Amino acid sequence: MQSIDTYRTALLKRLGELDSRLHKIEAELDEPHSKDWDDAAIETEGDQVLEHLGQSGQDEIARIRAALQRMRDGSYGECVRCGERISAERLNVLPETPFCKDCAAAI
Repeated sequence: MQSIDTYRTALLKRLGELDSRLHKIEAELDEPHSKDWDDAAIETEGDQVLEHLGQSGQDEIARIRAALQRMRDGSYGECVRCGERISAERLNVLPETPFCKDCAAAI
């Protein structure tokens, strides 16, 4: 298993990437729309996609912040559902995960 500092660094890096992406999405959503009906319909559809991406980003940010809190609490790497250790393989792929693979599969 990697050290907690390695996971913390990865989580903080991803947090920065998400923050940057969300600012770009917000700027794009703030752009004025065309007055042409066809263009406005396409822009509205694009806005819906951007809003979905923004929500996904906000959800991931919440998971990352929760993982960072578990690091501060000393419970990082333990499944919040069953208390078992989360495998290093799983943490390497999903460092923000609060669940072991068995509990994640049961949800």
